Amino acid sequence: MGMRGSPTGDLHFDNVKVPKENILLGEGAGAFVLMRGLNVERLLGSAMPVGIMQAVIDQSFPYAHERKQFGRPIGKFQLMQGKMAEMYSSLSACRAYLYTITNHECASLIMFVSDTCTKVALEGIQILGGNGYVNDYPVNRYMRDAKLMEIGAGTTEVRKIILGRYFNDYFLD
Repeated sequence: MGMRGSPTGDLHFDNVKVPKENILLGEGAGAFVLMRGLNVERLLGSAMPVGIMQAVIDQSFPYAHERKQFGRPIGKFQLMQGKMAEMYSSLSACRAYLYTITNHECASLIMFVSDTCTKVALEGIQILGGNGYVNDYPVNRYMRDAKLMEIGAGTTEVRKIILGRYFNDYFLD
């Protein structure tokens, strides 16, 4: 559906022998190694929704000033100006959050920027109207890519569980 530049496929390993010196942290530590890397993946993955939001704005704001309705650009209508203001503010908030993040907040960051990215992408499609829905403009691809941000590196629901556990541990200690 999205992220066509990043194909997904199955890998199967049967009867593979790993030399002892290539086993990270010893036998049986695979889950720990994987989980340790997830925070880094979440942090790096949080930059993608910010980039997608910027691309949506770069596509939809000029369109709003090129597309005319009732003899004037649709970007001059108050409701459209409101959409654009919210999209820009959302992007700015996500960018600021990304630049100030600490390690334990990675699940919160990616949850927030991913959810916001999908909303901004949907508004971009709305600004382009029918043109946002068809494949003539890339904004619909941005929306599909944005949705993956809510699924990859742990779903939004998993991120909420992680945060809930963190808050319970924080307040119960």
